[in-house]
Amino acid sequence: MIEDIEPGKVWEALQADPQAQLCDVRTDAEWNFVGIPDLQSLGREVVLIPWQVYPTMQRNGGFVEHLREAGMVSETPIYFLCRSGARSLAAAQAAQAAGFTRVYNVADGFEGPPDGQGHRGQVSGWKAEGLPWHQR
Repeated sequence: MIEDIEPGKVWEALQADPQAQLCDVRTDAEWNFVGIPDLQSLGREVVLIPWQVYPTMQRNGGFVEHLREAGMVSETPIYFLCRSGARSLAAAQAAQAAGFTRVYNVADGFEGPPDGQGHRGQVSGWKAEGLPWHQR
């Protein structure tokens, strides 16, 4: 079972453990147009590996290989992030099935659920919690 971790707790974990990694599994279009978490104050960058490939949204067949190519090993604490927490959960499950033992899902993702007007990033998630992020 994959544990959901609130974004603020993920930020604390990233601050406390220099081995911990934040892996954003959204598409390149989302990274470019919505923004990405900013880990510069921690002296590192978010790992960008799409779970699905835009525009077809087919699953990235090389996802686990890309984790390894990014330097992650089975014991690396990896926090998976997507828009709202669904794709990141699937990515965490795939990583766990491939032998990664310390995988977590960022609850409510980068933007969280829509508010009453249908806008994301206001109710919960990385942006709504005021955690660092920037446009690419």
